[in-house]
Amino acid sequence: MHVMGRIGFMGLGIALASCLSGAPVFAEDKPAKPPIEDGSKVMITSPKDGDKVSDSFELKYELTKGSQAAHVHAYVDDQYQKGFKGELKGLSKGTHKITVKGATKDHDLVTATHSITVDVQ
Repeated sequence: MHVMGRIGFMGLGIALASCLSGAPVFAEDKPAKPPIEDGSKVMITSPKDGDKVSDSFELKYELTKGSQAAHVHAYVDDQYQKGFKGELKGLSKGTHKITVKGATKDHDLVTATHSITVDVQ
């Protein structure tokens, strides 16, 4: 049992070192592909750049789909918002960068992107 503990600990160390070096740790961890140029365009329509907002608000955008875009991914301060359904919730007070990026049905990014900055009150 003691040997298994050391092997597990070594595996954790290898995984941590791989994460810090940027190398994929598991087969599912694919390196990011460069965005696809497909003619798509995206624009955040509400809130406007520089607006004061509450800690939760609806993010409205317009996506003009090119040859491959199917939906958008939302980011707050460059952090992907998994499960985004149109509303950002629970943001801390202060300034935040909000970004939407076009994505394909397979979730690969396209070059369409738009960012704004909001001030959460």
